[in-house]
Amino acid sequence: MRNDYLERVLKARVYDVAVESPLEPAAALSRRLRNRLLIKREDLQAIFSFKLRGAYNKMAGLPAARLARGVIAASAGNHAQGVALAAQRLGCRAVIVMPVTTPRIKVDAVKARGAEVRLHGDSYSEAYTEAMRIKRSRGLTFVHPYDDPDVIAGQGTIGMEILRQHPRGIDAIFVPVGGGGLISGIAAYVKKIDPKIKIVGVEPVDANAMFESLKKGRRVKLAHVGLFADGVAVKEVGKETFRLCRDLVDEMVLADTDEMCAAIKDVFEDTRAVLEPAGALAIAGAKTWVEKHAARNKTLVAIATGANTNFERLRFVAEEAELGEHREAVLAVTIPERPGSFKKFCATLGAANITEFNYRIADSRDAHIFVGVEVRARTETARIVSNLRRHGLVTLDLSDNEMAKLHLRHMVGGRAPFAQNELLYRFEFPERPGALMKFLDNLRSDWNISLFHYRNHGADYGRVLVGIQVPKAEMPQFRGFLRKLGYPYADESANPAYRLFLV
Repeated sequence: MRNDYLERVLKARVYDVAVESPLEPAAALSRRLRNRLLIKREDLQAIFSFKLRGAYNKMAGLPAARLARGVIAASAGNHAQGVALAAQRLGCRAVIVMPVTTPRIKVDAVKARGAEVRLHGDSYSEAYTEAMRIKRSRGLTFVHPYDDPDVIAGQGTIGMEILRQHPRGIDAIFVPVGGGGLISGIAAYVKKIDPKIKIVGVEPVDANAMFESLKKGRRVKLAHVGLFADGVAVKEVGKETFRLCRDLVDEMVLADTDEMCAAIKDVFEDTRAVLEPAGALAIAGAKTWVEKHAARNKTLVAIATGANTNFERLRFVAEEAELGEHREAVLAVTIPERPGSFKKFCATLGAANITEFNYRIADSRDAHIFVGVEVRARTETARIVSNLRRHGLVTLDLSDNEMAKLHLRHMVGGRAPFAQNELLYRFEFPERPGALMKFLDNLRSDWNISLFHYRNHGADYGRVLVGIQVPKAEMPQFRGFLRKLGYPYADESANPAYRLFLV
């Protein structure tokens, strides 16, 4: 079983439900990258995702008696739709356990295909635990989203199609990685047929279980994963997928949220398709890889894995895309508090287009400005910062400062000199009823909330900025509160943007 993946892929039963998706050139992006980028359009499948391949191949191979009892799966959405479609086509019962944070569009799509949906937990890991409990109690067959040879082989048919559609001259294939099923299947087939083709995995910076596992030579379980790219939000990769990736994957690259948003925009401009964050991950990774290796005139393939995203999320994507493409610089600039200073500041910027400007008097000597400037690349940002500093203006580049981009740009001017012993923390709350009350219930009543900022970005979790007044003597109790709360958090008390504008 361990070494027969070429035969497994060739025999995989996927085309009862899947189509051979097109391999399309991304003309505009190719020109910008100075490489030929081809996009494998798995977003055009019946469930708008590649996941139906592995799910159907697994379920179609089950003995009739097991299929008659029904199947169960745990999934953040796309695998769930694949299992639901396969069950519908094969005439069996399907139970799907999905995290509470799963986008509504995916939950509704699974229900529409007749599957029984159970919402449980905030992550895939919690949904998986519940699914295994139900499996044992009801005698169902579990259909794993990635760590199963039949699932891996089903996904591997994508690699088979790529080589058939473009039989020579491919330099690298970029594959998004969650649990590792897709990249394992593609790599197992491609490396057997043409081992010169590089297989490059792409993960979010905050859900990089495969990256860490390959680096350390063993499977690593992450404490937390970011939920923006929910399709790859996996804390631990599979045993079989890790084994295959360790032998077959040439390189891993990471992409942040801004870069995924920029990739969504890139694909839209080339194809008019709107991918989900995980669906655009491979395109973001290809851009990073090209820059890292200074690659030119290469033929690159990126898998567009899915297009199941909530419409409301597009607002956040649009806001972040310019930053991800390095088309906007976010700066904090200190200028003298006297007439004519702002005019001089604008003159120093020259022809640069100001996209945002926030200002409030700080004291009698200095004024702090929060400004967005349209740029073409990071190098232009560096030139602007250097020019401002050369003219005697203290300038801080906040373009990579998450707190500044997500919260502070909407809050500039909120100084509070009387907020003694203030700590500033950034939390991630799952977008679900009761998440905020859990926070407040665990907070001691004598710790005053001195700042609170929340904005719904259309994602699966809310980003919340909180100022809390905690006497220094009570810091051990505060650290206990953070541990008990269980939400991901970051201490922003020393963030230079906070010190400049809010203290």
